[in-house]
Amino acid sequence: MRGRAVLRVVLAMVFVLLVLQLVPYGWQHSNPPVTQAAEWSDPEAEALARGACYDCHSNETDWPTYSYVAPVSWLVRRDVDRGRAAMNLSEMDQDGGDELDEAAEQLAEDAMPPLQYRLAHPDARLSETEREQLMVAYDELASRVEDGEDDDNSGPGNADDS
Repeated sequence: MRGRAVLRVVLAMVFVLLVLQLVPYGWQHSNPPVTQAAEWSDPEAEALARGACYDCHSNETDWPTYSYVAPVSWLVRRDVDRGRAAMNLSEMDQDGGDELDEAAEQLAEDAMPPLQYRLAHPDARLSETEREQLMVAYDELASRVEDGEDDDNSGPGNADDS
């Protein structure tokens, strides 16, 4: 009798999981084009950022198999959408240095990458030295982006258009 009850619960759970796959959210993935990639001065820092940040904070997301299976796909899609909205390393022409400064602060506070991401992605488990190296790289990148915005006089009507 007890075996039948367990079997019914398992079958009900499988049925619910199958029905969840019909919800049209989370399993359609796209990587929009890179409009302006971050220009890292340190190749090691770039490798760290690619391992720890790019899946959520760029248009170069690597979509693992589990990101196609609900309800996990919903969480992954939400995290990527939020990450790209906060800072997108593939759209440096649209993001300013403030987002990069915030990224350095999040690293300093050990708030990024989030724990659930670190558990599933060994590359995102940064040592204190790697974390500091990445913070310095973000600060340098922010300075260059801010300087580029301040010095961008290439538009029409510029006095340098001679």
